[in-house]
Amino acid sequence: MSTKTTRRSFIARTGMISAGITLGVKPISAASYNRIKGANEKIRVGFIGVGNRGTQLLNIFMDQPDVEIAALCDVYEPYINRDRSGVDPRYIKDRPGQIPEMGENFPNKVERYSDYRKLLENTTIDAVCIATPDHWHALMTIDAINAGKDVYIEKPLSKTIHEGRAMVNAGKNSKQIVTVGLNRRGAPTFQKLARDIPAGKIGKITYTSACHVGNMFPSGIGKMKPENPPKDFNWDAWLGPRAFRPYQYNIAPYMFRWWEDYCNQISNQGVHYLDLIRWLLNEEAPAAVSAMGGKYAVDDDRTIPDTFQVTYEFASGSIATVKVLEASSGSFIPYGFIEMRGTKGTLYTNENDYKIAPASPGQFQSWDKLMEAEEYSLETKDKLLADNSYLNSTANLIRNFLDCIKSRETPFSTLEIGHRSTSLAHMATISMLTKERLEWDPAKERFTNSEEANKLLSYEYRQPYKL
Repeated sequence: MSTKTTRRSFIARTGMISAGITLGVKPISAASYNRIKGANEKIRVGFIGVGNRGTQLLNIFMDQPDVEIAALCDVYEPYINRDRSGVDPRYIKDRPGQIPEMGENFPNKVERYSDYRKLLENTTIDAVCIATPDHWHALMTIDAINAGKDVYIEKPLSKTIHEGRAMVNAGKNSKQIVTVGLNRRGAPTFQKLARDIPAGKIGKITYTSACHVGNMFPSGIGKMKPENPPKDFNWDAWLGPRAFRPYQYNIAPYMFRWWEDYCNQISNQGVHYLDLIRWLLNEEAPAAVSAMGGKYAVDDDRTIPDTFQVTYEFASGSIATVKVLEASSGSFIPYGFIEMRGTKGTLYTNENDYKIAPASPGQFQSWDKLMEAEEYSLETKDKLLADNSYLNSTANLIRNFLDCIKSRETPFSTLEIGHRSTSLAHMATISMLTKERLEWDPAKERFTNSEEANKLLSYEYRQPYKL
């Protein structure tokens, strides 16, 4: 018999409300709250990078009753001033979905900065939210930690594995709360699965698959020549530690995600799947990785593949395959965006619901069902669910970050979690570039069978930038 469970019925059946157990935001007891210095004061947050994703995060922070927006920082002047009319008309015409509306109503004075270091010098700021291009994450996060700020850093954590470890070490040597924006960590559905699946709900998992499909055929990001940047866009500051190159319209402020020097899609989109795989398999790191890909169909300026596949081998006896397909469309699996095949059943899951199909006997086998079919879904009409978690997983993650600032408890998505999951993306890129099956030592964080691959664990920063 199949069982179908909604969030409300699940809570009622298990007694979570009366027992005080939560899947989302962890409530702070009155006793612990009173121990916090300034617990009744608002958390003053500064924002570094307030473009497309930065604005989305800004709006979620503004929804929190205990947050005061203290400062904004960006290298593009209209973003700092929150003036859409000042944005280059070409950006508005070509990229309307990526240019934020802006025009927010801030109830208090908000400081404006073009240099993030000046923002960090502001001693009235308690925490920062960093939503800049990936190649800036390491320096800004480490500087923020050293300045005594708590940090919400957008995914992927870093541009290289070496940077990620440096960020973790900086966090360990401080008392700061750092949350990495792997928003699925804030989803009640996945928090439930992260208990049930490692406990053996679907048996021994031998295979996991996930796929991101985003069709960019035929034009992609286009083909363009270098030009002068807009007069109010600080291109040199945007480049930061990366090697200097002339400004190009299809790089910044948004299309950098298709240029390997600044990002790639296995890091940008794939890291969500990689983090879930690690979490639900209860794995720290793979033993080996093999990847392939190329520009097979989209003829544009990108320096990353339009078609990409990576397979990870885990020492526990499981493999996982993740694909990024940007030259096709349609779904990849029958339901959801991740599939986990266990000996007792197969899990298909989305962020707010999942299905489990029981295994059936195969060749030479005969046995009764090992488990019942199962369906689970959150009630999508509710913003704030019965367990005090938000339907929006990013809002839930941010709420947890703010609560941890007050309680000084460990957040859902730590620097170590962010580093380990982001490292899987970087391993995949390195395997594709070297065209090798690479074996990984998770303790030393080096490849054991390729010095060529180890050379790609970091890159030389442009002067005067230093990690």
